[in-house]
Amino acid sequence: MSEIRHIVYDIGKVLIHYDPDIPFSRIIPDAAQRRWFFDNVCTSEWNIEQDRGRTWEEAEALLVADFPEHENNIRAFRQNWHEMVPHHYEDSVSLMESLVAAGHDVTLLTNWASDTFREARGRFPFLETPRGVTVSGDVGLIKPDRRIYDLHVATFGLDPKASLFIDDSQKNVNAAIDAGWQAVLFTNAKTLEADLERLGIGR
Repeated sequence: MSEIRHIVYDIGKVLIHYDPDIPFSRIIPDAAQRRWFFDNVCTSEWNIEQDRGRTWEEAEALLVADFPEHENNIRAFRQNWHEMVPHHYEDSVSLMESLVAAGHDVTLLTNWASDTFREARGRFPFLETPRGVTVSGDVGLIKPDRRIYDLHVATFGLDPKASLFIDDSQKNVNAAIDAGWQAVLFTNAKTLEADLERLGIGR
């Protein structure tokens, strides 16, 4: 790897509302019912469509039209999505904040919808910390579309060869590499910290 001057962080795993394995959801406490709900209603495909720029209200209306019997659960999701943050994500956030505090240049590249990102900023102060954010809901592109990586580079004046991309999706990591970036896969904060130390990036 070449010298790394920029760290580009994916901020996935905050909104995991299509994950059937949420252990502490009070919306659908029964595990079998919860799995059915995520497999058939709040699917990853629906989440991607929302990320393309639909507002929560628009996304909810589509789901309610298809699944009127689940209207209460669908609407409850928006009110309670912040409860669905996996515990290990807090470690990842802490690591990112420490990189910023250590003087590293950090930007964010996320597949969030715009209104979701605005809501999240009120709950997660670290979102105000990096110097720049590309939100797919603002530009109509989502990873792993090559164009969103190129747009992020152009927007924030990054050198792809000197940029390290961190994402929890292997396909997104592969796309970043194809776009000329360096990249590592985030599986957990401990592994990520070891990867950064190996690359000479300290906290």
